Amino acid sequence: MRYLYCTIFFVSCSALMFEVSLTRIFSISLWYHFAFMVISIAMLGIGSAGTLIALCCKGMQKTGETIGNGPLKIQTTLRKICSEPPVALYAALSGISVLLCYILSNYIPFDPVKLSWEKKQFLYLALYCLVLSIPFFFTGLLLVSAFSLYSEKSMAVYSSDLLGAGTGSLAVLYLLDTTGPEYAALAASTLSLIGAFITGKKIIRMLSLLFLSGIVLIFLFHPSFIHVKISPFKNLPRALIYPDARHLKTYHSSYSRIDTFRSPAVRFAPGLSLNYLEPLPYQIGFAIDGDSINVITEAGDRTKLQFLEFLPSSLVYDLRKNGNAAVLDPKGGLNLLIAKYYGLTRIQSVESNGMMTRIIRDEFGEFTGGVFDRNTLRGYGRNHLPLRDKKDSQDLAYGLYDVIDIPMTETSVSGVFGIGEDYRYTVEAFVHYLSALRNDGIMSISMYLIPPARTEFRILATIVSAFEEMNVQDPFSRIAAIRSWDSMTLVMKRSPLTTDEIERIREFSRSRRFDLIYYPGMKQEEGNKYIKMPSDEYFFGFNTILNNKTRMPFLDNYLFDIKPVRDDNPFSHYYLKLSNIKAIYDKMGSNWLYFLEEGYFLPVIFIIVVILSVLLIMFPVAFNALRKDHLTLSSLPVFLYFSMLGIGFMFVEVVLIQKSILLLENPSYAVAVILTSILISSGAGSILSGKRAALRTSLCLLILSLLVLLFGMIHPLLLDILTPFSLTLRILLITVAIVPLGFFMGIPFPLGIQLLGRKHGELIPWAWAINACISVVAPVLAIMLALRTGFQIVIWMGALAYILAFFSLRRLMT
Repeated sequence: MRYLYCTIFFVSCSALMFEVSLTRIFSISLWYHFAFMVISIAMLGIGSAGTLIALCCKGMQKTGETIGNGPLKIQTTLRKICSEPPVALYAALSGISVLLCYILSNYIPFDPVKLSWEKKQFLYLALYCLVLSIPFFFTGLLLVSAFSLYSEKSMAVYSSDLLGAGTGSLAVLYLLDTTGPEYAALAASTLSLIGAFITGKKIIRMLSLLFLSGIVLIFLFHPSFIHVKISPFKNLPRALIYPDARHLKTYHSSYSRIDTFRSPAVRFAPGLSLNYLEPLPYQIGFAIDGDSINVITEAGDRTKLQFLEFLPSSLVYDLRKNGNAAVLDPKGGLNLLIAKYYGLTRIQSVESNGMMTRIIRDEFGEFTGGVFDRNTLRGYGRNHLPLRDKKDSQDLAYGLYDVIDIPMTETSVSGVFGIGEDYRYTVEAFVHYLSALRNDGIMSISMYLIPPARTEFRILATIVSAFEEMNVQDPFSRIAAIRSWDSMTLVMKRSPLTTDEIERIREFSRSRRFDLIYYPGMKQEEGNKYIKMPSDEYFFGFNTILNNKTRMPFLDNYLFDIKPVRDDNPFSHYYLKLSNIKAIYDKMGSNWLYFLEEGYFLPVIFIIVVILSVLLIMFPVAFNALRKDHLTLSSLPVFLYFSMLGIGFMFVEVVLIQKSILLLENPSYAVAVILTSILISSGAGSILSGKRAALRTSLCLLILSLLVLLFGMIHPLLLDILTPFSLTLRILLITVAIVPLGFFMGIPFPLGIQLLGRKHGELIPWAWAINACISVVAPVLAIMLALRTGFQIVIWMGALAYILAFFSLRRLMT
């Protein structure tokens, strides 16, 4: 049994590592949208293993004969599937398929851009998902077999599974921070093969050694064979096709992949005035995940930096030519150059992608004039801006800035994020930014104009809501906005704009031929003069949103969802109104690919996974009902129990990960910390419940429900309490806070398996399939609910799922 537990540990560790690696591989090779599909691919593969074995469970009847620890006779077919030699074989096949399926998927010619003109791309997509689900299918076969063979030891089996997965979540974070995701996939393959070697017979061991040797040879002599292939339609490959273009270097982290390159295509000056006719200084490009491109600008010759005066984002510095500034997420440092050019005396930058800062500082420091040499922090700006203290000090140490600058712009105009969370642009974030300004300080935020208008209006509505939370009754007197041919800059003050400031804004726009959008008292004929639009929708939209009487009707009736977002539902870049699908489709020229590009494929994924899950769950029911076997609708308590466990576990996990992103300031850290904490503490709860009968009662589900409710109430307070501490201490404290919750989350599933093993062992594979398939649906459903109601409601529904599981368990125990 110890060898079996070790094999389960290694294979579960491998599966988790491969799953996380695929999210990075999808983000690099395709687009981040497809990374969301990984969990569906993984869980459907795992769940289909339970469905297969459930179909093999027939002709069951009570006898005195046992298999493993269960008092039930299982037909010969199931004996062959669930026996110790095949368990080792499943581990070997899992490891082999991780290697082969990754390589095969890398050469499948699927490219989402071609979906609009190549119908066979849908076939490639299906093949892509099918191939990558195979390793998880073999992992599922191993786990279902172990639970079926040793249902009485299900606590130890489940504990090995969870501890392995928890270890994998940490190991893959380390690997992704040191090397590419393809090597993390190789490591995942290696772990499964090691697990097969531990329990396998001679043939299995020889097979494992053979493929382990192949992995070593690939790693040493032909690593390019497994390198991630990037879609030729992404911005990095397109920039490299120009004459004299050259790729410089690739850097990896768990957060992103960054490629530096030289190319004539690199020309970064967002919204540059058409009045500026001189050449730009030399720039080096860098691409994030092969698509989002920014640049590093040579700053040695100040005379070549005059173009900075002709950018819309320079408006805030023209208004405040001295003082202290904070630049949040400066990327390549262009806005830091602007701040230095205009002579601000002290500049602090906060960059969420710390690897980018290190690259520019360590390898391009002289080239950029040392823009990141000092006063540079890593994380989310809102967490690092000190606020005004009670003494109302005017010292920068107390967080009072003359300028706060947020450059949203990238060279890639398709800079949209769909369902990706973004805590930088919520109501709470803007309250924090505005509170960190001096009374006369100015904040600036710049963005690309991507029609139809939605980002601009949501940002404005969110700022207005932030002002209202600060008890400011006249936000319309504190805001101004201008636009160029492709970008907009919006400025705001804590105090009303003065007559002198308004005149300077008008002069700045007139001299550079930028169009005015809004300032207090502006007339419509003053705008839309230089870069004419068919209708001045920005002037109308700004005036309507800034008017208390017309704001809500406008937000309610607008084609897109542009209402303010909060930390509880921080999807700042998700604008879809399901009720307006047809109108949006028509507005975008009847181009359905628009929905994919903007991340609006979430409802489609939900429908697909629901259909597949229902088929996988109900097929064994229908099949065995026709044969008049035991797997019928009389098994409703089994279905309800294991489905509620899947919903409860995934709802809680998704909420904890999403809410920890702001606290830990890195999505990868949030995933690693939460998964490791939950999985390892759940593993501890599972193994301890096997030794303490007092834990194997339905009462544990009531305790779990109360803990979920309690954690849902205190978690919003953790941000204010833990933010002042170091990142290491924050990780430690949030881990400690999650341990009691995770401990009880690890008990219900093996308890249910143990009960089934004693009475209805033939239902174990089906119960596994139910739990796995519902675990596919639950994360998608959690995000969809959070978009509409917020994460607080989602975690309450997780608690409700555990309460329903409590009543189902009572039925199973009778």
